[in-house]
Amino acid sequence: MIPMSLSAVAQVVDGVVHGDGDVVVTGPATLDSRAVEGGGLFVALAGEHVDGHDFVQSALDGGAVAVLGSRPVEAPTVVVDDVTVALGRLARHVADEIEAEVVAITGSQGKTSVKDLVAHLLGRAGPTVATAGNYNNELGVPITVLRADHDTRYLVVEMGARGVGHVARLCSIAPPDVAVVLNVGSAHVGEFGSVDNIAVAKGEIVEGLQPDGVAVLNADDARVAAMAARVPAGAAVVRFGRTADGPDDVRLDDVHVDGRGEPDVTLARAGGRWTTHVPLPGAHQGLNLAAAVAVAAALDHRVDEQVLSDYRSASAQRLQRLERSDGVVVLDDSYNANPESVVAAIETLRTIDATRRVAVLGEMLELGADAHLRHVEVGRAAADAGLDLVLAVGQGARGVAEGAGAQAREVPDVDVALTTLRAWLEPGDVVLVKASRGARLERVTAGLLDA
Repeated sequence: MIPMSLSAVAQVVDGVVHGDGDVVVTGPATLDSRAVEGGGLFVALAGEHVDGHDFVQSALDGGAVAVLGSRPVEAPTVVVDDVTVALGRLARHVADEIEAEVVAITGSQGKTSVKDLVAHLLGRAGPTVATAGNYNNELGVPITVLRADHDTRYLVVEMGARGVGHVARLCSIAPPDVAVVLNVGSAHVGEFGSVDNIAVAKGEIVEGLQPDGVAVLNADDARVAAMAARVPAGAAVVRFGRTADGPDDVRLDDVHVDGRGEPDVTLARAGGRWTTHVPLPGAHQGLNLAAAVAVAAALDHRVDEQVLSDYRSASAQRLQRLERSDGVVVLDDSYNANPESVVAAIETLRTIDATRRVAVLGEMLELGADAHLRHVEVGRAAADAGLDLVLAVGQGARGVAEGAGAQAREVPDVDVALTTLRAWLEPGDVVLVKASRGARLERVTAGLLDA
């Protein structure tokens, strides 16, 4: 956050100061009173079940110096009609004031992995602020922007969407200098109505580019490649993928996966060709790396084979490899799921050296009328991968068991899943845990690690 008096904040967000308007905010904004930093701004949201105004004292005790809220409290406060709108206005002001180049990333899957890779590559060149976790909505994007200051050189922002117009709104808060579209899949299709509508929404990110910006597009995804026609005049296009063949593009030439499921990735660009190891499970990380390298290239940074030598993923529960003392390995990918990402995770599990391979799969949410069929297809992918056991957890995942056939077991809940796994697992087994966030299968991971 750039230093701002509370009166200045009020002017930017069209709010009214209650209390001392000369108080200066120097720390980042936060929605969580437990995560406040010294000099920070506590954003008090009044939700359906929880009212942030009730936690103001906790925020002050943690170091906050002021509050942005919808009613006066016992602290210096800017009162506004709509806290979410005001937060976005404040973030846009900060984005305009600092000189950071904004990299915005969207896609149906892979956003968080690519965001982490981009932040790593750019962090080698200068101070970089990136979205924490997948804090990628109308609250998370401004909170990310408000962590930046005048020293920030790069701002890497993940942008999600649950409807047409959402990404455009996020781009109005943090207008991108580089806009990345990874793919268009079936995630949230139940909310969008069709995959074509998802493409419309994701493409808003390139329409929001700065006049001299760069669109980084997946050449292997037809819907994404077609977004080149939506790029504003004056902006450039860089592509990545196996079919990328332009002089500035990043081509994915080869992916070779080792016994841990981690790929050696060969990329080519501008006549050069190099191979690097990605210390993350999954052959699909090759395309993720190609996207990240394309971003670095768009910002005129050279990348070589040593670029990931010190890389560690910044986000948990994304195909995170966790090993027990008895040799059982858990691949925790429980943060979220859609059909495409589950199939990619199953393929990753298939490639890992193991005594036996187990997939614990829960419901994939927001798939609309085809939800059962998509679960069946995922089950078939598990069967085709030759897995030794597929646990379908919960009624919403029954289609997985149907598709997986003889190797599948249906279990009603996490407790029964854990009982089954504890009786079945042996040293050398590898267990994949994956479902939509609402299924809360991180409890399976926690239970296995406590065993």
